[in-house]
Amino acid sequence: MANSIDKAKLRALYQHRWQPNLKIPLFYGIWIGLGIMAWHAPHWAIVWLCYLAMGYMQMGIVTFMHDCTHSVLFKAKWKNWVFGAFAMIPLLISFTAFKEDHLLHHRFNRSNKDPDAFTMGKRGVGDYILFYAYALIGVVLTAIQFIIIFPLQKLRGTKALIHWSEIALHAVITVIIFEWANSQGIASEVFALWFWPLIFFGFFNSVRFVAEHYGTPWNAGQLAGTRTIISNPMHSWFWNNINYHIGHHVYPAVPWYNLQQLHVLMLPEINRQNAIVDKSYCAVFFDAMINGPESLKRNIARNEERNAKSVKIEDPDSPSTSNGTSLNN
Repeated sequence: MANSIDKAKLRALYQHRWQPNLKIPLFYGIWIGLGIMAWHAPHWAIVWLCYLAMGYMQMGIVTFMHDCTHSVLFKAKWKNWVFGAFAMIPLLISFTAFKEDHLLHHRFNRSNKDPDAFTMGKRGVGDYILFYAYALIGVVLTAIQFIIIFPLQKLRGTKALIHWSEIALHAVITVIIFEWANSQGIASEVFALWFWPLIFFGFFNSVRFVAEHYGTPWNAGQLAGTRTIISNPMHSWFWNNINYHIGHHVYPAVPWYNLQQLHVLMLPEINRQNAIVDKSYCAVFFDAMINGPESLKRNIARNEERNAKSVKIEDPDSPSTSNGTSLNN
């Protein structure tokens, strides 16, 4: 893989630039502005549209936090930790737990040790319940996973102490806010302004999460075991290129604002390995919802079918014409 990419061009993509991160205060400004609009909106329809848009913006803010798990949003590592912990406050999840889980996911992508590979199982009753529950109430299951289950299973020593300190801080902040809101007689309004955007965020996050790896070959490595979504420019801009996920998994130290250029550099290798590049989050998500949780047997069969179709449409006069695209993975 390393020999197929111009090393000088790749090194350039690792370079940090501060200007793209001006989107961070912009996103927070839009998010807060939508909250103010929802608070003062004269009609319920406007209120719910604002809640929906706030959830969408929260997804964008979380993708900034995601770069912090790899210490690439800022040059200084402590800045990545501070912003990561700050961005997690509305989610009530510790940045420490999420980071540890996410790094394990990268290390063991699409394998039995991948903590995020819950879509793969034996298609038993429990697999179906977990799969569809995540699609509907993913934000609740995510909170349970990262606040309680994962920390108790994996975190020890200093990391465990930091995790529970973060959770304690979230609890204190929450109590202070709602005690104040209750004293002002606006507790229910404040709760709605926090809760409903979070529910919408959870749905957007579930769509993104499922689309990134569902149906990709099992135990095939970072490149083949990941999906890139060539989505519409709006998603790419607001979700900070997280849809160019193959490049991120192969080169996780490349900042979010360079992932599109990385994708262009990687295209020859993506095509050579017939990696999955799809055009729509919704198409992948609906396909997953129709087909349900995975099994190794079904995964192998579907990818063999996809590879066979790619061979049939390939131009024999061209060394590589397959673009790896498959809406049905």
